[in-house]
Amino acid sequence: MRIVGIVGTKNTGKTVLVTKVVQKLVERGFDVGTVKHTTEGFDIEGRDTWKHKEAGAQLVVGAGEETFLNIGESMELDNILNLMKYVKKLDFVVVEGFKHSRYAKISTSDYEDDFTIKNVDVRDLKPEDIESLADMIEERSFGIYQSLDCKKCGFENCEAFQMAKISGNAGKDVKCETEADDVVLKVDGFAIPMNPFVKGLVRNVVHGMVDSLRKDEYGAHETKRIELLIKDEDN
Repeated sequence: MRIVGIVGTKNTGKTVLVTKVVQKLVERGFDVGTVKHTTEGFDIEGRDTWKHKEAGAQLVVGAGEETFLNIGESMELDNILNLMKYVKKLDFVVVEGFKHSRYAKISTSDYEDDFTIKNVDVRDLKPEDIESLADMIEERSFGIYQSLDCKKCGFENCEAFQMAKISGNAGKDVKCETEADDVVLKVDGFAIPMNPFVKGLVRNVVHGMVDSLRKDEYGAHETKRIELLIKDEDN
């Protein structure tokens, strides 16, 4: 799952550009998600879910034709992205806002930082410009920060990999290999590197434990994905 940000000052066409980028990536066969940063609330005053939150609920879930979660507090972008990755398999996430994030971004104004891959004037964009932006996104975007410096990507550390992607010095097929690992350990949200022996040990032990259970009785007929959460009882 790769991330690209659309940033810029107010009323410069960020949302318009997000929709155009999403449409183009979907046309190319990708599964796409979005995140929007806002200083305003998403729930509408007076609605039932708003009343739930006002009553003191810390987590509100709306379920029906659509499903949404209202946690009632700000979350770091990486936590949001990890949650999205858990809920849905996506190829790209287009983020509107979060201008200080350390992901590839396109600016709709004169805002620019080390992660800006292009500044555009949305009013002057032509269809071929959107094609070009989509090409750039495919080539220069990358996934959620792992911060492991594992060197599997061929670079000395994660920062060198990210800068090479942003500058276009690493092709679109160059990616973070750790993000795609079939066994990932996270403690308090931080990825912890494991060598091949430990990964194999964890995989075999957990698979053996699961296979010994009567999982078929509970609808788990295939073992495509195993998720184990261990929470400290004191927290």
